[in-house]
Amino acid sequence: MLELSSYMERKMKIKEKIVDTINNTEKIIERDMTDEEIVQYQANQAAKAERQANAQAQAEAKAALLERLGITEEEAKLLLG
Repeated sequence: MLELSSYMERKMKIKEKIVDTINNTEKIIERDMTDEEIVQYQANQAAKAERQANAQAQAEAKAALLERLGITEEEAKLLLG
């Protein structure tokens, strides 16, 4: 489990929107995140960063391959399509 800093425990907020469809009203509540919500948020951010890094690495590998072959992306699509 990730260790949480006291700063994060104090500063992480979440907004919840409660909609009452019977009375047609809305209420927005702002509250501190629970420890579990903070851990999940941090895990989500780490997963997002990993996906972005993988996508960037894949794009760079594709560009390097196209350069090595001496063709453009459009030409590669024509060859493969």
